[in-house]
Amino acid sequence: MSDFITRFAPSPTGYLHLGHAYSAYCAFNAAQTHTGFETGTCLLRIEDTDLTRCRPEYEQGIYNDLEWLGFQWPMPVRRQSRHLDFYREGLKKLEQKGLIYRCFKTRREVAEQSAFAPHLDDPVPVFIGEALPPSLERQALEDGKMFSWRLSMQACQHYLGDEWDRLFFIESSNGSNETIRANPEKFGDVIVARKDTGTSYHMAVVMDDYTQNINHIIRGQDLFEVTHIHVLLQKLFGFPTPVYHHHPLLLDENGKRFAKRDKAKTLKSMRDAGVSLKQVHMMMKDY
Repeated sequence: MSDFITRFAPSPTGYLHLGHAYSAYCAFNAAQTHTGFETGTCLLRIEDTDLTRCRPEYEQGIYNDLEWLGFQWPMPVRRQSRHLDFYREGLKKLEQKGLIYRCFKTRREVAEQSAFAPHLDDPVPVFIGEALPPSLERQALEDGKMFSWRLSMQACQHYLGDEWDRLFFIESSNGSNETIRANPEKFGDVIVARKDTGTSYHMAVVMDDYTQNINHIIRGQDLFEVTHIHVLLQKLFGFPTPVYHHHPLLLDENGKRFAKRDKAKTLKSMRDAGVSLKQVHMMMKDY
């Protein structure tokens, strides 16, 4: 059998909390178990493309917290901010295929022209746009207007043809696999890159997973829906689709997801307060 390769990929926009600890446990323990595979590896990846919110102290905090939890990972650690040119190359491939367009609309304009998708558990505004006529686009670029690159669902459907109806991914849970039809169109024309960074979460994650030979993706249930977008990007790039497992989320005493802004629940604050690793294990078990 092939190797089992997964990853834990936090963003250094704040200190890790109990929810992150649980997600790390799921990924690292799955790699350690690697049932049915010769070897298992869990990589650590730092997803730091948000150049305004990511900070060095938060990145160092990630290393400190994971070491405290007892995890080890291969070196070097991939940091997305060091590979922006790589993502721009991927973006250029999508542009050459006519699958993306520059969107110069402001957030307010996008909101006003979006419809909500009630079929999602957490409805999001769905925007369908189109490229400006060449003359207007040139003028907008000359004027220095900000823009984002959007993936045209209509163009993607035309490009893939019959393959559009064969977009699937495997969701693995409790020892069984479920084949799920991917429906990326329900998100509308999603942003795949911004002018300043040349990438987005969707683009960087898909390209990194392929580059790092990730064949199993273990992450929280809150990221289940974006899998539909990632499967489409994998198909457009010609990448294989990994097996997915979206684990349940830990909730606080009020039934809400843990958030980085809740400083009292960060692993750093608990460690500084003298909370033991055994107590952290018990807390995760209680939740």
